[in-house]
Amino acid sequence: MYRRGRWLAVIAAVLFIAAVELLSDSVLDAALQFPFDTLLVVAVVSVVAVAAASLAFRQIDRLARGIEERNTELEARNAALRAVYDVSLAVAGQTDPRLTITGILDRARALLKTDAALLAVDGPAGEIRLVASSADPGVMLGDEPSERGAGKPETDGLDGYLKPGYRVRVSASVVLGEKRVGRLGLASREPRRFSAEEVATVSALATQVGLALEAARLQDELQALAVQGERERIAREMHDGLAQVLAYVNTKSQAVDEMLADGRVAEARRQLGELAEAARSLYVDVREAILSLSSPVPPDRSLTAALEEYGALYAESSKLAVRFEASPEAAGAPISVAVQAEVFSIAREALTNVRKHARAQRVGLSLLRQGREVLLRIEDDGVGFDSELLTRGPERWPHFGLAGMRERAESVGGNISWQSSPGAGTVVELRIPVGGATLGAPLFGVGSPDETGRSAAQHQAVRSPAETVSEAD
Repeated sequence: MYRRGRWLAVIAAVLFIAAVELLSDSVLDAALQFPFDTLLVVAVVSVVAVAAASLAFRQIDRLARGIEERNTELEARNAALRAVYDVSLAVAGQTDPRLTITGILDRARALLKTDAALLAVDGPAGEIRLVASSADPGVMLGDEPSERGAGKPETDGLDGYLKPGYRVRVSASVVLGEKRVGRLGLASREPRRFSAEEVATVSALATQVGLALEAARLQDELQALAVQGERERIAREMHDGLAQVLAYVNTKSQAVDEMLADGRVAEARRQLGELAEAARSLYVDVREAILSLSSPVPPDRSLTAALEEYGALYAESSKLAVRFEASPEAAGAPISVAVQAEVFSIAREALTNVRKHARAQRVGLSLLRQGREVLLRIEDDGVGFDSELLTRGPERWPHFGLAGMRERAESVGGNISWQSSPGAGTVVELRIPVGGATLGAPLFGVGSPDETGRSAAQHQAVRSPAETVSEAD
């Protein structure tokens, strides 16, 4: 119907001009002299043309405004979708969920052009507690809410954290599954209404906040488990090392006291020598336990440098000759930070076994690149053990922490093997795949090639959509 009307308008204009031309050739020629008849025709045609052009231009301007408004709306929706997408990537890739939550609040405040963004979580008694905020200076009242705004269902009391004059204008529930865990609110001084797209954006951001909160909870649980596991490990080491040595010292001391009382001075001196040796061994154990509580590889050091430094300290405390070498290819291999700690911990455990059980004189520690793998090799010239026991199940393995070392290796996609026989020393080989995705900076290659690629001289010693409320509702 609309298209037919446009063509009827064109036909009417043509018929009108034709009628004027016919009148010009018949009636006007007789009534008016030239050039007045021609001027009259031109004036009439001009008026018709201007009127038609005005109507056409008005229609074109209306369509242009509609297109511009639609384009602005699409750009705003695209910006919102891009922001939600960026936030989703941050939630997936950020190792610290708390930084992710702060980033979401910053993005929400900038995207919706508000003065503050607040996140509060639900307490056990139904109260809310502010856990994060992003605001311009002079907007927030503090971490403790005032009575203002308490009990308002649309904000759940979020206004109580704002200075007078500011109000939460739009808010959304933060949910995990079907359970609400908090509320995300956006505040400003000036009243405003939010479009349906903006309200949907707030709801989507609240969903991402919920995912980040869950990630933070899981991270806290993992840290608690790690702390508990470390406590159990320290307790085992104290029981197997410190407690047993102290019991040994107590027994020897009583024996020495009896020998001195009986005048057996030579035997007492021999017992005192054994006591001194036990004390030195205990000192080394305590020192290694203290080292194990620190970060395996400091952030500003490479794994190669950390292993070399530890080899030197180990040589000093164990009185063994240690030779360390690392190839440039291994030093530059891209391995994640998570793998870094496990490789170092396995090397430390293997060297501890050498000191305690191998009765060796020399130890070799090397880091090599073999194809798509990095090989950590630790070998000694000690007494060895029957490696056939390793094929009979973990319950038959020697009590050297081998099961824990294998679990560490498998947790990062690697594998570990032992080659040994009585009287022939032991070789431990740890293979770790490289070339995959990394977490942060590469573990190797932080230092220069001269630092990481050299062979160290021998050392001779003496880690969902949510309910949304806005002022538009």
